[in-house]
Amino acid sequence: MPRPRRTYTPEFKAEAVRLVTEQGYSVAEAARSLGIHETLLRSWKQALEAKGDQAFPGQGKLSPFEEENRRLRAENKRLLAERDILKKAAAFFAREAT
Repeated sequence: MPRPRRTYTPEFKAEAVRLVTEQGYSVAEAARSLGIHETLLRSWKQALEAKGDQAFPGQGKLSPFEEENRRLRAENKRLLAERDILKKAAAFFAREAT
């Protein structure tokens, strides 16, 4: 049976990265003391450096950019469907008129 996937809070991730960046621990030492893999801690560090406060949005919480992107994609899909329906209706009524 596979192990259940472990989840970490954004605060835990930020504190783990802070051990490396501010307190001078090496990535290997910090990862070993926290019981996580070095690669995971390195990826958290890179994410925090790249995205800052938006690095760890949490479970199901999207960044404002991603949330707007999702909303716009849904709206675009709806508008394309409406357009296709109107095209078909116009073609149908054009055939009926002749």
